Amino acid sequence: MTRILARLFAINAGALLAAFVAGVVLWLRDGLTDRNDAVSYPLHLYLGLFAILFNLGLHCLVFIYFLGTGRWVKEVALAYALPDAPLPRQTRELKRATFPPALLAMLVPIGTAAAGMAQLQQYGTWAGILHACLAIATLAVNVWAFRIEYRNVAINAGIIDRVMQEVDRIRAEHGLPTNAEAWERERG
Repeated sequence: MTRILARLFAINAGALLAAFVAGVVLWLRDGLTDRNDAVSYPLHLYLGLFAILFNLGLHCLVFIYFLGTGRWVKEVALAYALPDAPLPRQTRELKRATFPPALLAMLVPIGTAAAGMAQLQQYGTWAGILHACLAIATLAVNVWAFRIEYRNVAINAGIIDRVMQEVDRIRAEHGLPTNAEAWERERG
């Protein structure tokens, strides 16, 4: 999951950065007041729309990953009578540590888009300034959140490996084949 997450974040960061650069170019060309600029504004709008939707999807994927793996660790712990500490508890703590930054990394771009639409509707210079500030915050918050998400997904992958080792140990104690051996028998 960490490799997938890193690749998706690279696409996310590229899309957010492209929308930001298109917005800066639009501002420098005074495209905000010149509605006849048929290239810069639509490019910024569509890049921003893609970037925000991709961003939401990426952070939702992280949510789903932690919900699914947390549930899996809990179910395996119940089935094999594993103690709550350290593994199931650690997955819960990782989920709780990951959700707030991921949610913030979703909400700031939504606010950025709302401020951009306010700027488009000519609600005043405050909307343009807010849009620009939130765009910078979007980039910063997403880099910060990604670092936390990536670290916690990597730690969680290690926990899953440790759960599987513990399950294999318990299965061996009861004279059962390891998961890998059972899988081979089932496929074979």
